[in-house]
Amino acid sequence: MIGLGYVGLCTAATLASRGFRVVGIDNDETKIRSVRGAKAPFHEPGLNNLLGKTIKKKILYVTDDVSMVSDTQLTQIAVGTPSLEDGSIDLTYVKKATQELGDAIRAKQTYHVAVVKSTVVPGTTNTIVRPILEQSSGKPIGEKIGLCSNPEFLREGTAVNDSLHPDVVVIGANDAKSAGTLKNLLLGFHGKNRPPMIVTRPETAELVKYASNAFLAARVSCVNTIANIAQAIPDVDVTEVAKAIGHIPRIGALFLEAGPGYGGSCFHKDLQALISFSKERGYDPTMLSAIEETNEYQSDRVAALSEKLVGSLMGKRVAVLGLAFKNGTDDVREAASIRVIDRLRKKGASVVAYDPAAMPNAKKLLVNEVEFAEDERSAIKGADCCVVMTEWDEFKRLRPKDFLREMKTPNIIDARRIFEPSKYEELNYVRMGLGSSK
Repeated sequence: MIGLGYVGLCTAATLASRGFRVVGIDNDETKIRSVRGAKAPFHEPGLNNLLGKTIKKKILYVTDDVSMVSDTQLTQIAVGTPSLEDGSIDLTYVKKATQELGDAIRAKQTYHVAVVKSTVVPGTTNTIVRPILEQSSGKPIGEKIGLCSNPEFLREGTAVNDSLHPDVVVIGANDAKSAGTLKNLLLGFHGKNRPPMIVTRPETAELVKYASNAFLAARVSCVNTIANIAQAIPDVDVTEVAKAIGHIPRIGALFLEAGPGYGGSCFHKDLQALISFSKERGYDPTMLSAIEETNEYQSDRVAALSEKLVGSLMGKRVAVLGLAFKNGTDDVREAASIRVIDRLRKKGASVVAYDPAAMPNAKKLLVNEVEFAEDERSAIKGADCCVVMTEWDEFKRLRPKDFLREMKTPNIIDARRIFEPSKYEELNYVRMGLGSSK
């Protein structure tokens, strides 16, 4: 496994947990030391437990020595594909990993399969990875080496379970031998509880990943749009609307939670990459742009609701509970909380924030921009307004009396809809997507 980031490490650990001997490769020495000590360099429930078991049994071995791939039968490339300034995909790390892989297996005599696990735009495996791999290894794709695309569908916070029990497996390959090698490995990994497996061309497999994230992001922006409409109608709660339409099979119940907008490392980055990819080919995907615009607008909505309760935010103290883009992770990349904090500060507010897992990452991103509290109660102490941005269980345990006792004025923006509105009638409480009768 080349790349021990989120996807690479979770995939490597779960493969090793089911008896596959895995070599994890990364050029970050700090990360390697952490993993060798059975501690993941990021927060993911259940991952440290798997690392402890597999590292101790020496089923999973981590190193910075890329040459060790020559002792394996299959190598997955799981490095990052960040965005360039124009939103297009940056393939620098993919190219480097492919070059190093080819160099490492150049003298190898037995068959070896390379698998592109990273999220890449359609055509990357065949037009970028393949020629680099063939040149660096000195071998054409065929009898000596194989090449596949195998996109992941992991969710942060549930990545271990998603790796062990995926909804679908998609293999993109140009020839039966490489496809069969990867498929046999995955069949052995999943055993009797195997998911549906789709074997197709690499370009199709690559687009499947982008299509998946585009559809999910669209659902989030759509339900948030309906929530904003519901907020303008007295006594209408978008929760009831979502529950009703969720029973319609053509719609389904998943991803119908209204809130402050999506975040994380995938949706924004992948939509921007797909938009850029499409425009380069003469098609402007206006719907995808609208999804992104709607998501950005949600941050403005949170700030506007704060002003509705407090009035001018100039000089006001606002507590933000939750910095991770969702519960179960410490990831603040593209988090709605960061966008909301930016809006609040531009309106003159002084922001104090707390998150049970994401504080270290947030402090790197928000240097000297906010005050960081020790816990949720110290965050709301003396605040003029509180904005709940992440649905952590710690925050759900707060009660109306806690806000009344600790805050200067009990103004609550429940952006994640974690509280029961009927219990907050004595406070100035606004729940996103809940119409007011006042």
